Amino acid sequence: MGRIKSQMVKRTAKQVITEGIFCESFDKNKKVLKNTMPSKPIRNKIAGYLARLTKMSRVQKEKDERASKIKPVEQEVQSK
Repeated sequence: MGRIKSQMVKRTAKQVITEGIFCESFDKNKKVLKNTMPSKPIRNKIAGYLARLTKMSRVQKEKDERASKIKPVEQEVQSK
């Protein structure tokens, strides 16, 4: 089963991720959010979700790069 994140956590994470100072590390994200979040549990949830979002975006970029490298090879084979 997947984990259920509240809308508040998702909405807040998507708003603060535009700053671009977050990484895949939960601990680093937690330190960045230290003074801006109202409570410790909320801060931890948002920091964890930010880590997950940044990791997923990196993986997606790598998949896109691999796909773009494969396409020219397929086109060459079809043209022969």
